[in-house]
Amino acid sequence: MLTRGAEEFADRSIMTASSQPRNSTDSVLRGYNGRILLLLTIGYAAMQTGRMALSPLLPTIIDDLSISPFEAGLVLSVLLWCNALMQFPSGRLSDRLSRKTVVSGAFSAAIVGFGLLSVASTYPLLLVGAAVVGVASGLYPAAALAWLSDLFEERRGRAFGINTAAIDTGSALSAVVATAVLVVGTWRTAFAPIAVLMVLVLVYVHRWGRESYVLERFSLDVGKTARALVGTKRMRWTLVCYSLYMFTWQGVAGFLPTYLQVEKGFSPMVASSGFAVLFVVGIVTKPIVGALGDRGSHARVAAGVLIIGSLGLAGTLVSTSTVGTLAGVIVFAVGLMGFSPPMLVVLTAQFPDDTLGADLGAARAVYIGIGSLGPVLVGYVASRTTYTAAFTILLGCLVGSLLVLAYIVRGRIGVPEPDEQPQ
Repeated sequence: MLTRGAEEFADRSIMTASSQPRNSTDSVLRGYNGRILLLLTIGYAAMQTGRMALSPLLPTIIDDLSISPFEAGLVLSVLLWCNALMQFPSGRLSDRLSRKTVVSGAFSAAIVGFGLLSVASTYPLLLVGAAVVGVASGLYPAAALAWLSDLFEERRGRAFGINTAAIDTGSALSAVVATAVLVVGTWRTAFAPIAVLMVLVLVYVHRWGRESYVLERFSLDVGKTARALVGTKRMRWTLVCYSLYMFTWQGVAGFLPTYLQVEKGFSPMVASSGFAVLFVVGIVTKPIVGALGDRGSHARVAAGVLIIGSLGLAGTLVSTSTVGTLAGVIVFAVGLMGFSPPMLVVLTAQFPDDTLGADLGAARAVYIGIGSLGPVLVGYVASRTTYTAAFTILLGCLVGSLLVLAYIVRGRIGVPEPDEQPQ
């Protein structure tokens, strides 16, 4: 049972440090707050669609540019490295400048990146385009989530859920886009419409966003942020919890279709459908789980979805039928995709107002960086034994994340008294 201090601290909101005007009803989809949330979500979904479309288009890109699989893989790796490198600067910039400045910069970089991809006729240009898209996708999240934290108090979990569901919307759309463009044009055709859409989003962010643009020199102050991340036992364990979850997520995202084909005997089409289920379920689940956290305890909701995810992955591993396996994947997806919205509230509640963006960006760099090792482990274990053995390790990581979260919210870690009541 949660101790009062632990649950209150886990679920307390951050009082805004911004001078942003706030809708008095704290609405999610109406008024000024709702317009900004909608713009940020559409922009993020478009960015994710273009970014994820690279993967299904790679075979065509390899043939068209006459590059090796290694060179194609390097394109994706460069994108991911640039993404990770920009997480902390994004947050620090949004704290020192303004949220609108950084988000507009991210969308501008995305326009340039997708524009380059739409005309990339050589490998170096493809590589540069992917790098710029990586910079854009790394600049966006911490600044956008910090902006939403400024705007939403009582319904922050729901706002996070809607915004992060854009990841799944874009991922699901990327497969459709990749298939459709090859019917009407070349692989480059996929990126020009995305760049145009992002131009429109950027225009409306400029028109509707009430923050000012701020450009000035300042220090990133990496040491201060690093001390904030490791300075308390609670924060260290929170990062362990999130890293174990992210390790599982990245491992599954990289190898679920292969696992379903090799270990379960699925056809490529059915295996791809099973993979798409993750994102479709995420679109529905994230806003709902975020809203549940707003009504009760974000920490308990996060723990609950981890239990659901663990049961779903275990069911997937032991099932011997197609229907049973797909049912396990669906249940697993509910837990896997539902974790982030409530856990982001638990995480951001531990950051001071004036360094929220930087601390969140640094935290994301940590758990995304650790999570990126998931596919490496799955590939190594599968090459030595089986994919089932590798996914069993991922199940252990998910259960480990649950145990760490339970350890945190039950008050086993010293919890200071909060200065405000929980939501």
